[in-house]
Amino acid sequence: MEREHIERVVSYIEEHLADDTVLDVAALAGVAGYSEFHFLRAFRKAVRLTPADYVRKRRISEIVRRIGKGESMSDIAFAWGFNSRENFTRAFKKEHGILPSAFRNAACSLRLYPPFSFERGDPAPAVSICRLEGFAVLAYPFGTDFAPTAWNRYNAEKRSLRLSGGTTEEDYGIMIRRPDGKLAYSIGIREERAKGDTAGTVRMEIRAGIYAAFDTAASEQHDFVRVIQTTWDWIYGVWMPENGWRRGPGYEFETYAETSRKYTERIFVPIVREED
Repeated sequence: MEREHIERVVSYIEEHLADDTVLDVAALAGVAGYSEFHFLRAFRKAVRLTPADYVRKRRISEIVRRIGKGESMSDIAFAWGFNSRENFTRAFKKEHGILPSAFRNAACSLRLYPPFSFERGDPAPAVSICRLEGFAVLAYPFGTDFAPTAWNRYNAEKRSLRLSGGTTEEDYGIMIRRPDGKLAYSIGIREERAKGDTAGTVRMEIRAGIYAAFDTAASEQHDFVRVIQTTWDWIYGVWMPENGWRRGPGYEFETYAETSRKYTERIFVPIVREED
């Protein structure tokens, strides 16, 4: 029953996404037929966002889609509920870590939010098992920045070209799982390809060993980051348990060339047999 109520609210939000006057908590709770307290609890449980955060992310997502079509940023932002360009710019940078102008110039792959669906699914990635020889990456550390935000900054600031000396190279996003449970993220290129300015980078060694390689399904620019994240969920929630592997020692990493505009990437996870 709860699902039916949340679906009704999501449909209502989509119909009134640009209208602030009908999207407050009281109005949405009324659409659901719940008290405000019960509605907030049910919505957060299903969507994993507060109603206000969901509305903000959906509005920004719709604006981004239209920015890519060359429409005036100020006009679009106003039409979707932001009362000034400054307010939109502030919300955009908070969400994506870069300015809207940087997105427009670099055409980064942003994490956009489609309308929530209980039945959303993506094709399973192609999977292969391979042995990698060890190699090193010169990478910029982004600390505990959300990985898509780190990629936005890396691509908008053209750091890959800075590292390579001007040639297009495959980029590596490397994850370190810290003892406190947080994820530290770094991005760079292979050491032997780094012919340019390497200031500010650290050397990270990818150890030799057996890896599972997952090729994400091809997607649209504005759906790319979501597909990557659902792929990670599938790796650990479905593939690992069903295939008798567990994570081995070493870094997990992602490889991608932003300038390719193919909107698919390869994820590598070091693995060992469950019984080992």
